[in-house]
Amino acid sequence: MEIILTENVDGLGQIGDLLKVKDGYARNFLVPKGLAVAADKRNVKELEHQKREAERKLQRVMKEAELLKQKVEGCRVEIYHRAGEEGKLYGAVTSMEIEAKLNAAGIDIDRRKIQLADPIKQLGDHDVDVKLDAGVIATLKVSVLPTEDE
Repeated sequence: MEIILTENVDGLGQIGDLLKVKDGYARNFLVPKGLAVAADKRNVKELEHQKREAERKLQRVMKEAELLKQKVEGCRVEIYHRAGEEGKLYGAVTSMEIEAKLNAAGIDIDRRKIQLADPIKQLGDHDVDVKLDAGVIATLKVSVLPTEDE
């Protein structure tokens, strides 16, 4: 019997897979538990339609993410902090500060998307990855400069 999986099934397949399984397995286990539906013409057409819709949505999200990537990479963030003599900061630059500077520049990025392994604790230029939708990663230039009151 041919079925279409509606849930991920370990050892069998992923959602949307079109598989051929034994009749009893499909009739007595997969279909009653809602893990699969019979692969008749209507269900196969619906699956193809859903795949096309998902592809269109992915293309739209990718396009929007690429535009946002260009905006992020075109922006340079300057953050001023008090620092010691060897360029070590009193405190650290966090993703919250970077988010605030990006918002001030008109780019709306959630701080959880800013990929800092550790907070920045040195003066200078730093490259920070920003994880956008659809797996797109932008590299943001962050300059940490000493404050003028030293």
